[in-house]
Amino acid sequence: MSLRVGRSDGRVTLSMPKTMPLAEARAFIDAQADWIARNVAAAPPPRHVIVGSALPLFGREVPVVKGPGRSARFTGDVIAVPEDGRAGPRVKALMQTLARTHLASSVDRYADALGRAPTKLTFRDTRSRWGSCSSRGELMFSWRLIMAPTDVQDYVVAHEVAHLAHMDHSARFWRQVEELMPDYGPRRAWLKREGAALHAVDFGGT
Repeated sequence: MSLRVGRSDGRVTLSMPKTMPLAEARAFIDAQADWIARNVAAAPPPRHVIVGSALPLFGREVPVVKGPGRSARFTGDVIAVPEDGRAGPRVKALMQTLARTHLASSVDRYADALGRAPTKLTFRDTRSRWGSCSSRGELMFSWRLIMAPTDVQDYVVAHEVAHLAHMDHSARFWRQVEELMPDYGPRRAWLKREGAALHAVDFGGT
């Protein structure tokens, strides 16, 4: 059996063999009750995107306000959305567009510095990782990174671009990351400390 509590939503998941009696699984859960309670309490509360709320963008809290038009717009100071009951999905679409633009630019910058180019670039809403690099040189990033400070975004990009040269986490790999971003330590620490809060932003609300 394996027990997991989601860092972003506090959801408890138990994996068990199909042939295991339910009574044994319940006993295991009861025995881990204190551990479950501590980890559920540690998960950040969900933040629903509605007009009048605020959410992180480029590392700072940006208000969501009523605005004209049919889609969400980032003015530099606020996110303006039509007040039609679809603020969450519209802001999500905006975040995805901003991520594609800004992260792709960062990929180009670090790939040029490395002298290697990715074969493909995709964006997803992943929970287990902020980015990945396949053996075929395909890079993937979570579009939720757009909510993090730009230097944190750059760290994730530098990390994955470094995998184009070293497909492991060897000492050579980390030297390559340091060459691309000499002061990556605080950025990495920020993501470990604050990353769950970015996953807690709920774009499914009205």
